[in-house]
Amino acid sequence: MENNLENIPNHIAIIPDGNRRWAKNKGLKPWEGHEEGAKNLEKLIQVALKKGIKCFSMWGSSMDNLLKRPISEKKALLDIYKRYFQRLVTGKEIHENEARVNVIGRWEEQFPESLKAVIREAIEKTKHYKKRMLNFMLAYSGTDDMLQAISKINNTYQEEIKITPEILKANLMTRDLPPVDFMIRTGGEPHNSNGFLMWDSADAQLYYSTENFPDFNEEKFEEALEEYARRGRRYGE
Repeated sequence: MENNLENIPNHIAIIPDGNRRWAKNKGLKPWEGHEEGAKNLEKLIQVALKKGIKCFSMWGSSMDNLLKRPISEKKALLDIYKRYFQRLVTGKEIHENEARVNVIGRWEEQFPESLKAVIREAIEKTKHYKKRMLNFMLAYSGTDDMLQAISKINNTYQEEIKITPEILKANLMTRDLPPVDFMIRTGGEPHNSNGFLMWDSADAQLYYSTENFPDFNEEKFEEALEEYARRGRRYGE
């Protein structure tokens, strides 16, 4: 799969909605939809790496996902995370493409130690890579990120200061990420959720797919990228 598009987004962010609906439509358990979603995500990351996309972000869960879902679904989801990161760190793709793994959110407050150990290993083994970034947002919401940034600024500066875009960005959980160029949401519901990457997606092109995430395959991803390549970006001009 060659990179034949002239206009490739530098930073793609995906809201992978529809795993549970996909499972329900097939008479399966909710976590079976999450399992298929994880398998599909691996394929999309491979496409992104081959296309030369430098920064790829995926929203894995919000705090509400972890706190309000049934315990059986939560346990299955955490097990999927553990197996996924184990495959990620032992696979060749991230190392061949020198992709740094970032996990952003309150996962250290919410996850069991066994899962945190696997995630930390993925972060540690890829921290020196500089060519690509793979970002996983876990126990994350953009509204929470914004509020913690403001609180952090308030606690850091003793005197009254003018809060600039640069100061706010420096205190976000996503401080190391570039602006989002292209935000994709699957599942047929054209909206953002929990302010996902709200600061970083201010000028992003938006793309909504009617496909539930397990069905948003490599071909559908290619179609989205082709549409992005046809669009012009005016940044409010």
